[in-house]
Amino acid sequence: MRRLGSRRSGVADGRALAVGAALVATLTAGPATAQSYQCRMPRAVVAPVVPRDGPVRRLPITGYTMALSWSPEFCHAPRTGARGRALQCSGRNGRFGLVVHGFWPESGRSWPQWCPTDIRPTGLEIARQLCLSPSAAMVARQWAKHGACMTRRPETYYKVVRILWNSYRLPDLDRLSRQDGLTVGDVRRAFAEPNGGWEPNMVGIRLSKSGWLEELQLCYDRRFRPEPCDRRRFGLPDNAPIRIWRGL
Repeated sequence: MRRLGSRRSGVADGRALAVGAALVATLTAGPATAQSYQCRMPRAVVAPVVPRDGPVRRLPITGYTMALSWSPEFCHAPRTGARGRALQCSGRNGRFGLVVHGFWPESGRSWPQWCPTDIRPTGLEIARQLCLSPSAAMVARQWAKHGACMTRRPETYYKVVRILWNSYRLPDLDRLSRQDGLTVGDVRRAFAEPNGGWEPNMVGIRLSKSGWLEELQLCYDRRFRPEPCDRRRFGLPDNAPIRIWRGL
């Protein structure tokens, strides 16, 4: 959901992205996969064409957001576009908990987005992300709308997403959902406590209109260090009630 300044500044930020990813690489091991109960994805897909649906915004990058969606709520809530949800929600390709919605550059109160590029991800590059983000359309869109403002190649953008993802110790939200009097602060602490360097105020929470968990938004500075979320990303206060649709 975000952009950059000039062509030169875009390259510089792309290099900063690679450097930041290298710093967390030592914390990671093993293949990238969503918080899945199982995952069986195709090894190659047709790369979707992504039409631009908003303005180009070239802004300096001041930080980043990793958005992790809670798949059981996404699949449970009534929505249009069922065809595009098949990989994530049909059950034929697996059952998922937290999945990567996207990794976005920030720029103060706004964000870079739709930076012009002629480079598109290949079907193989998209397929490599599907156990992390179980939607080919979503994977392709995240590069076109956000990743192109951060790096010159889709491969680099997706690699950074995998590295960051593999550095997390994800909370058991199924178990947490059974807690009486559950609050937004409980969910923030459930993520922050097992993850070194993270504090609850660095974890944004997005709820549906009826109070169900939709997404965690993890806030980073431009050097890939966790930082307190601004008001836009932070969401409701810690004492707000929350409900979690169970994945099992």
